This record gives sequence, C-alpha cells and structure tokens, in this order.
Amino acid sequence: MKKRLKPASGLSPLILALFITLLSTACSDSQNREKIIKTTSTAEVKEDTPKQKPADAKAIMAKREVPVLCYHQIRNNLASDSKRAHDDIISPDKFREHIKMLADSGYHTILPDQLYNYLVFNGKLPEKPIMITFDDTDMDQFTVGNATLKKYGFKGVYFIMTVSIGRKGRISYMTKDNIKQLSDEGNTIASHTYDHKNFAQFTDEDWKIQIDEPTKKLEQITGKKVEYFAYPYGVYKASNLHKLKEYGFKAAFILSTARDENYPLYTIRRIIDPGRYTAKNLYYSINKSFNKTKS
Repeated sequence: MKKRLKPASGLSPLILALFITLLSTACSDSQNREKIIKTTSTAEVKEDTPKQKPADAKAIMAKREVPVLCYHQIRNNLASDSKRAHDDIISPDKFREHIKMLADSGYHTILPDQLYNYLVFNGKLPEKPIMITFDDTDMDQFTVGNATLKKYGFKGVYFIMTVSIGRKGRISYMTKDNIKQLSDEGNTIASHTYDHKNFAQFTDEDWKIQIDEPTKKLEQITGKKVEYFAYPYGVYKASNLHKLKEYGFKAAFILSTARDENYPLYTIRRIIDPGRYTAKNLYYSINKSFNKTKS
C-alpha cells in the first residue's frame, strides 16, 4: 500500500492548494507580459524603419553633386608620351601632394554605396564628401594610389579592365591578389569592361564579353557583388543606359560631360585630376565643377 505524503509541517492542505494556485497564476502572467513586450518591440522596430520611396530622376538631378575625381596612371612622364596622354598621367609626388591637400582641406572619401543612398534615399554623407576613382587597373594605382589613400584613412574605387589583370610590360597591371587585397581593405572594386571598348559602339555580343563576363570574374576574385561601372573614355549611349540596370548595376560613371536627365544614376559625373594641376588648381576645379545644383 502506498503511503500518502503528509503536507509540510504547519501548512494545511487548503493553504498549500491556495499557494500553488497563486504561483501558477503569477508564472502565467509573467509569460503573457513577456509575449506583449516582444510583440511591442517588433512593432516599434517596424515603425522606426519605414520603407522610403526612391527618388525619381528629377529629384536626383536637383541634388547637389558630390565631387568625384578620376585618375589613370600615377607615374612620371616619358618622352614617348603623347600630349593627349599627359592629361591621364600624374606624377607620384604630385598625386601625394593633391591627396594631402584634400585631407588638409577637410574632405572625407565616400564609396559608391554611400553616394547611391544619398541620391536615391536621401542618406546622410560626411561633411565635404568626395569620391576618388581609378580607371584601367594600372599597378601604380595599387603601389602609389592605395598606399597614399591609406595614409590619410581614405578609400577609393577601382574600375577594373579585366583583360589587363596580371599583365606586365611597359605598364604593369594589378594582379588578382592586388585586387582582392583592395577589396578586403574596404575599397570598392567595379567594372570598366573587358578591354576598354567604347560603350557607344557595343554590339549585342558585347554585353556578354564586355559586361557580363568581367562582372563574374571580378566577383569571383573579390567574393562580393559588382554593382558599379565606368564608361571607357567617359562615353555613353543614352539608348543603352537602361540595360546597365538590367545587368545588375546600381550606378555608372562618365567624365565631365552633361548627365542624362532620364538616367542620372547611370551618368554620374567625374573630373580628371590632370598632372599639370597644382593642388590649388585642383581645389578650385572641384569647387567650380561640383559646388552647384541644377536650376
């Protein structure tokens, strides 16, 4: 025969039952309160992060332009260089002087994602924002350009022409490891076609050769999506701009020509910093070219 358990000393069965009932009710209330807190917290988060409607082309055109600089070769001029080539060449000493001027003047570098969020969703930018870009994959952009930017805590955008990766000759080009390092250090790796073919002359086949395959190659190297593009020679064709969006690009960069009013995200202006400029010349050029809004 099983023995009945006696209630604890000094507690009648009635009091013990009442105690158990109160304890069970308290636990139930606590669980309900926890559910309410969790539900309220989730609702508050949703209310604090509403989806913002993207700006249309007209609104983007009306925004103040952010200065974007473009560099090609960072080396000393050679006797064999053409007069035209001098615009795309800046000596290492002058490049360092110009970047120091930007830092001393209070500029802060931004990357394409920040610019995109500013233009489309009115995202915040640092005081005196500027973007520094490099075209064509030259090795001196890594050895001189990246080293100089790092000295001032700056980041850059590297538009890669994939046919050149790893090539050596009169001009040496960045390797896959160089490109991966730039990406890992927080710089943006972007597309500049396969072999610098003029965008305005693209055939149907070129969308695979010049756009799709280079994008895939750069993504394999960096492990990151490639979402930005720079036109060779800064030349674009208005009727083809919509295709860049179809191929996954969020924005594209020209040079100093006028933007397309229907596709301002795909015709973001840049200016070249020519080797003949002093640091003061560059400062004035930035202010003249970008410190204005479209009326």
